[in-house]
Amino acid sequence: MNLLEQQLHYPFGDTLPASGATQEVAPGVKWIRMDLPFALNHINLWLLRDEMDDPDVPGAKVQGWTIVDCCISREESKAQWEAIFATQLEGLPVLRVIVTHMHPDHIGLAHWLCERWTTERQPADEPPPGGPGPLGGLRPAQRRSVGAPWICRLWISSTDYLSARIGSQSTTGFGGESAARFFAAHGLVDPESIEKIRGRASYYPGMVPAVPASYVRIMDGMTVRIGGRDWRCVSGYGHAPEHIALHCAELNTLISGDMVLPRISTNVSVYDMEPESNALTLFLESIDKFLPLPEDTLVLPSHGKPFRGLHTRIGQLHDHHRDRLAEVTQACTTAPCSAADILPIMFPRKLDLHQTTFAMGEAVAHLHALWLGGKLARRLDTDGIYRFSSAS
Repeated sequence: MNLLEQQLHYPFGDTLPASGATQEVAPGVKWIRMDLPFALNHINLWLLRDEMDDPDVPGAKVQGWTIVDCCISREESKAQWEAIFATQLEGLPVLRVIVTHMHPDHIGLAHWLCERWTTERQPADEPPPGGPGPLGGLRPAQRRSVGAPWICRLWISSTDYLSARIGSQSTTGFGGESAARFFAAHGLVDPESIEKIRGRASYYPGMVPAVPASYVRIMDGMTVRIGGRDWRCVSGYGHAPEHIALHCAELNTLISGDMVLPRISTNVSVYDMEPESNALTLFLESIDKFLPLPEDTLVLPSHGKPFRGLHTRIGQLHDHHRDRLAEVTQACTTAPCSAADILPIMFPRKLDLHQTTFAMGEAVAHLHALWLGGKLARRLDTDGIYRFSSAS
């Protein structure tokens, strides 16, 4: 545990949920941890006990679960979900899927999950499959005993839904010709790296092959009723187009998604789809929206372990980026720098190509914060590369 982590409190210590199992972290809130095939080797997902209005019986409720975030689309992740469905749902169905944002580890299996838990209409003269139960004994891909089908819908911000739809059909800055040109314009001119980036046009759809055809829009300040408790939506920017975190005052719990992580700093990047963005400034403004919450809020992050010490962690993130901005300013004052030039300053360790693309996006984000804040000047040199230098 590093010095910064020692300032936080981890109420569950080093205890982690086993693969295919869950761990309760608050009443009606279960923690799922799934593997990822990256350097960041896991994602935390959440299972919330829920009830929703029955479309066939006025005033009646359907009992079940809400899933928050999904993991990337791959067979290993589906198998982990199936193990959870078999052992952790107490015989109840999944009613809806909430996704915090459009990155592949969060939305990759949303389409599969929504289809998996959507039922079909059953004629009234047929007996309900499986006998009596919360939905007439339904099982996935079976049918409601009466009335309309149960549609398990995706709940997500509109901006991230549309971004994911575009990404699953093309590319959203993680690869392809447009990304290659963007990174080259910021100094990544190694021919091998550029060719590999150019060849990654299917990077996003490879992990998000499809997105549900319809969704329920969630927005900043909106209250979502989950399991008889109110969860307030809190929007965040800079990491994703319109990230939505969820806060429950009754449980003193925040599902922070990727906006507040305990061990690592959230990736904040500029990419080719929005090449002039000021992502870092947006991110720092966004995390301050959590400051009105209590310091002892239980924070449920997408990576790392649940922790308390929300204000402390927000302060640490501001300190981290202040220090990186100071380093970048110093470098650009000494000599004009491209984003590629400052990679060794911001990321002294050796990076593979996957890490380099994220690092380049983050380097541009820091340069843009200084440039758009009037502290650096930007010019496009004759070699087609953007370089930044002191504005004075």
